[in-house]
Amino acid sequence: MKKLLIGALIIMGSGVAAFAQSEVKAKQILAEVSKKYRSYDVIKTEFSYTLENPQAKIKETQSGTLFVRSKVNKYKIILKGQELISDGKNQWTYLKADKEVQLSEVDNSSDALNPAKIFTIYEKGFKSVYTNDTKLNGKVLHNIDLTPLDGKRSFFKVRLQVDKLSKQITNAVIFDKNGNRYTYTIKTFTPNIKVPESTFAFDSKLYPGVEVVDLR
Repeated sequence: MKKLLIGALIIMGSGVAAFAQSEVKAKQILAEVSKKYRSYDVIKTEFSYTLENPQAKIKETQSGTLFVRSKVNKYKIILKGQELISDGKNQWTYLKADKEVQLSEVDNSSDALNPAKIFTIYEKGFKSVYTNDTKLNGKVLHNIDLTPLDGKRSFFKVRLQVDKLSKQITNAVIFDKNGNRYTYTIKTFTPNIKVPESTFAFDSKLYPGVEVVDLR
């Protein structure tokens, strides 16, 4: 019995040690990702966004373009049916079919997610664990799972893939508590692109005939 108990304790101890090592490795990888990302000014990416719910048999995919100023919370997201523009304080949501722009304050709550947050989502409020490496199209990708420290958040896990060589996030999958799965895949990544500051603010002159609805 003593031998069995000692053996079990050894196995448990090795498991705890391995888990601790995976946490350390995940933090090291993500620290490198953050350092490199924050060294850029404006980033442009082409991405795809997929919403899946297997139980409801839903699978919808669309593509978009993202401009984001990495050092501050400014972004412009262009999708087929809408655009989201933020100067860091306000967000303008342009609904193309309705010819309407909704102006609201930026939602900085922990549940507010959009493509601009993919590159920084891991920086606070999560426990990170390195799971394994996979190879895809000749690239080695680190797989890291994030678990929110706040159990009240609407999602329970985020799975990131990080390119080992470029130290850039290439894919993020968000699992919410309603069975939905949101996948963001980065197709292109162009750092330090030159764009005017007006990119991150709504100019009504460029949208003639569009109604602005102030929701602040």
